[in-house]
Amino acid sequence: MAIDDERLFENDPPEEEEEEEEEDEEDIVDPRDEILENCREDSHCAGFKQELEVCQERVTSRSNTEETCTQELFDFLHCVDHCASEKIFKHVK
Repeated sequence: MAIDDERLFENDPPEEEEEEEEEDEEDIVDPRDEILENCREDSHCAGFKQELEVCQERVTSRSNTEETCTQELFDFLHCVDHCASEKIFKHVK
């Protein structure tokens, strides 16, 4: 007896099973996105974010400059990663 025949006897058509699996996959939400967003807005990282924004405004206002905001970006991302690392591992199974 084939697997499909067994499903027919159990009143469980293969199409319904596949649809249920797809629905379950859609319900999964990655908490990392929310944690990172909260850390980007965290008061601890606000100073780094402000420095980055000021640098970006300064660089975009000039037409001929070699200045980049790489260091400011790294500082901000480091702060966000540090904040998130403390919270994200609570969600790891």
